[in-house]
Amino acid sequence: MITFAFDSCSKTASVAILQKKQVLYETLLNKGLHHSEVLLPAIDEAFRLTNLLVTDIDFFACTLGPGSFTGLRIGLSTLKGFMLATEKPAAGVSSLAALALNVKEKERNICAMMDAGRGQVYYASYQYDQNGLLQELEIAKAVNPRLIAESASPNVVYVGDGAIKYADLFPSSLRQNIAPAYQQFLCASSVGLLALENYRQGNFLSPETCVPFYLRSTDVT
Repeated sequence: MITFAFDSCSKTASVAILQKKQVLYETLLNKGLHHSEVLLPAIDEAFRLTNLLVTDIDFFACTLGPGSFTGLRIGLSTLKGFMLATEKPAAGVSSLAALALNVKEKERNICAMMDAGRGQVYYASYQYDQNGLLQELEIAKAVNPRLIAESASPNVVYVGDGAIKYADLFPSSLRQNIAPAYQQFLCASSVGLLALENYRQGNFLSPETCVPFYLRSTDVT
């Protein structure tokens, strides 16, 4: 099975193609919030470089949020276009879960933190289960990062641009628990891997009813 996955809800945009769980192709574009200009060309380039056609894709996936409201609308509109044009199944995943998948730490919890603007971060916490699947421990929220830093624990790894941006709020003894900067980027391959579990469970999106997960009242981002 070939999965086509992409993300446009963060400051980066990413596109990936997977065959089962093997990544055939992936690109990440760090050009700021200009996803209306870069996502479709990146998708076209992915097909060109892999010699695949849209009809070769069995399953589509993208992030549903939280994240940039404009970016979420661009991503979901693109996903709906693929769903309607191909009549192939599609799934959406949490952007925070995809971010948490950057961390392969099996013994500690993972707190994913995305910069949400307005002095807030989007965050949720996760842990790998005995089967190696990422499980949500605490549902996604938009909060003041100081609240996370004040309750920071050595048993938690913090990942994402929100953790990097607000690292100075953490006790100096726990800043080593913040994942390195290169892990702050949300990867489309992680979106695809998480979506495969949705596929296995039959959790598919409907183009008529699927909507972005904004998490707070919409504004322009």
